[in-house]
Amino acid sequence: MKKISILIPCYNEEENVEPISQAVIQTLTEELPAYDYELIFIDNDSTDNTRPILRRLCGENRRIKAIFNARNFGQFNSPYYGMLQASGDCVISMVADFQDPVELIPKYVKAWEEGYKIVIGIKTSSRENPLMYGLRSIYYKLIKKLSDVEQIEHFTGSGLYDRDFIEVLRRLDDPTPFLRGIVAELGYRRKEIPYEQPQRRAGKTHNNLYRLYDAAMLSITSYTKVGLRLATLVGAITGICSIIVALVYLIMKLIWWDRFMAGMTPMLLGMLFLGSVQIFFIGMVGEYILSINQRVMHRPLVVEEERLNFDEPEKGKQTDEV
Repeated sequence: MKKISILIPCYNEEENVEPISQAVIQTLTEELPAYDYELIFIDNDSTDNTRPILRRLCGENRRIKAIFNARNFGQFNSPYYGMLQASGDCVISMVADFQDPVELIPKYVKAWEEGYKIVIGIKTSSRENPLMYGLRSIYYKLIKKLSDVEQIEHFTGSGLYDRDFIEVLRRLDDPTPFLRGIVAELGYRRKEIPYEQPQRRAGKTHNNLYRLYDAAMLSITSYTKVGLRLATLVGAITGICSIIVALVYLIMKLIWWDRFMAGMTPMLLGMLFLGSVQIFFIGMVGEYILSINQRVMHRPLVVEEERLNFDEPEKGKQTDEV
């Protein structure tokens, strides 16, 4: 009997973890009865009642497992690490707030049985804030044009991943993994399942402006050279323009020595412009250096505080591999 692992990362989702577990288990037992399953929650150091609820759920059902992180390791490391801990023939990753509909699970499995090792969900529309959806659309199109490898528009990471691809992820040994880019760059032939993203069932989103900026910069520094190339190009263009303007001012001053008053305004504007360009690209280079620094430090993806309903031999094996 094949086994399906459902991975659900969570952070302060006390209102959602129990309903999502019930919905997932109901879908698996009613629509996919021929499969064994495990439901893994990986909690990113929640500060509400998420962990007590997960303890109770694990006590009531041995197929529900939980990993408690020692602290918040970010929105990318925690799900990636959780996928490596799954023991199923495939892993389905989805969020706890119901924005990845549970109705997608049978569709993922059907495509998997057709031979696809990767089956992902693609948002074709969303009931979230129209402004945010529009900004995300612009971002996806921009990164797709700038990236050195193919990028997938409106792919959040939700999908089914075959055990063979999980082993590819394990061998990557990347301390700052960006799953969306990895699927596009290194993944097998995939099938895309369109869906409309619903609103959160309950609670507030934790994706603030800083988190969105962090995700954008991780994708840019990991899969594009445009920031560094643009710095070189803009620097060369502004340097040439500065020389041309200086020569024009010199010629005009020599021709109309008494009548041409250059003044300080052009000089100040030029200094401010060049200074702002320099600061912008110093920051851009800093983002690349930060990405390199995180990789060469080679810190662990996640440090566990506790895990529930995992067999001890299996736990030791997985910890050694990661």
